[in-house]
Amino acid sequence: MIKMPPREKIPEALTVIADSRIEISNNLAEIFSSNRKKKYTVTWNDNVYTSNDNATYWQGYPGYTIIAVLLIKGKLNYDKNILSYFKDINWKEINTKFKNNYKEALNSVYQERNLSDMDINNIEKEIDNIYNQLSTLDIVIKKGKLFPPK
Repeated sequence: MIKMPPREKIPEALTVIADSRIEISNNLAEIFSSNRKKKYTVTWNDNVYTSNDNATYWQGYPGYTIIAVLLIKGKLNYDKNILSYFKDINWKEINTKFKNNYKEALNSVYQERNLSDMDINNIEKEIDNIYNQLSTLDIVIKKGKLFPPK
């Protein structure tokens, strides 16, 4: 069983897809950070995934980069309609503002976007759905060969 990330990493992965910040070829993905100042590398071979994002590299759980790859490759099913809620979010800036309290950061996005309680409830259900699928995936997470970009 993998070490699980904070569930709020899932919206960060959804933003990668919503903003088309990922390029995949063969068993390699390059993902740009939300402020587009850094580029991360994800590789996979069978069920072994590596990344040089900070969470994967230093904490040992699948960071948003690996989660984005799993979503795009169809290893995690999700309602693609949810992507519209996560377009153009600078997670780096928001997470810094909230001192990496990811739950507060996500709640601030909901408030800033004036989402209804019903929308938030539907989004939270979809995040839980993805998170539960992630917890049951038979994958191995390893730090990438490259150091995280500065």
